[in-house]
Amino acid sequence: MKTEKQMMQVGQVSDLCRRRLLSYAESFQELAKSYHRDLIVDSRMDRQTMLVERRLWESRQVLKSHLDEMARIMKNVAGEVFHCKPMEEKKRRLLIRAMREEGICAENPCYLCRETGRESIVVTLSVGRRKDVSAEDAADMISVLLNKRLKLSQESPLLLDRTPRCYELEEEARYLAMTGFARAIKEDETVSGDNYSVFEPESGRLMVVLSDGTGSGEQAGRDSGNVLDLMEKLLDAGYSTKAAAEMVNLALFAMGDDCNHPTLDICEIDLQQGSCDFHKAGGAASFLKHEELVEKFSDGSLPLGIFQKPEMISIHSSLSDGDYLIMVSDGVIEAFDNQLYEAAICDVIAGIREQNPEEIAEKILRMAVVAGGGRIPDDMTVAVIGIWKT
Repeated sequence: MKTEKQMMQVGQVSDLCRRRLLSYAESFQELAKSYHRDLIVDSRMDRQTMLVERRLWESRQVLKSHLDEMARIMKNVAGEVFHCKPMEEKKRRLLIRAMREEGICAENPCYLCRETGRESIVVTLSVGRRKDVSAEDAADMISVLLNKRLKLSQESPLLLDRTPRCYELEEEARYLAMTGFARAIKEDETVSGDNYSVFEPESGRLMVVLSDGTGSGEQAGRDSGNVLDLMEKLLDAGYSTKAAAEMVNLALFAMGDDCNHPTLDICEIDLQQGSCDFHKAGGAASFLKHEELVEKFSDGSLPLGIFQKPEMISIHSSLSDGDYLIMVSDGVIEAFDNQLYEAAICDVIAGIREQNPEEIAEKILRMAVVAGGGRIPDDMTVAVIGIWKT
């Protein structure tokens, strides 16, 4: 009866939260509609007034897009459905008894099932007289007991102490990714205009983002760094990749700075399904290496901030065990400019035998410098992601 009562209370709280979220989403949508209006230019206006009106209109579009996306996130959260399934009695007793022998109190272990098909284990854990225990160590113990490859979710606490807390253990992804980077700074500069970032927006999803600032030096580095910071914050807040990129583009467009048009090159990897999506706004060509075969992904899109809506190109590809994804900045491509660069860089990648992503990145960079006659006329960055089955 206690478990049923607990589950019923969770359901009541969830329903209340759902109604509130939907109410908030509706309010945000109504507010966004109030900013939806066309730009009206009156021929009687002087140039300064027209520029002010346009700047105000552009700012409204940024705010409208932000409100629309926030409403979408709230609706998605409100619509999430979780099914709690009790753990088999034999496994439940085994887990509770074995954890007790290690000085850990385990309560109410059950399966949490999502509509996406993902299943995780939720359990309340605490320690008695023992000192604080690493939650990862506890997850390893439960993995052995249940014969499953489990890892601690990003939202779970890192330590077990005397206060009972809820921990979620997720099944490890089918694929493992390792990254390696190499970079060279433009001659006569001390700071690279290229920046890169690696993060996990959610479990089983890895994202590598590369941005090349306009020009080179400190200002270009700040511009590309700001793009990455804003992208990461928006994605952490629940924005989709496309919506986050559009928001960053709108922010740059509204600033009206003709000298700030960084590129945005995103490689989004699904480690559960074994697939990737490239999203490009002015980014250089990227490559997929499968043994000696090399596939090139490129487009003719423009950098961020030039138009109100970015020319964001998305390319999907499946991955296999032992594949490598290679991303480069313009400086690497331009180093091969006099040698039919596309064929030349594909040949370089196809001939690589190293398996460590960092070694591969460093080798590509060295060969680019050699191809450019030993000079570095622009910032060069190489990112390599290796994919293996677990």
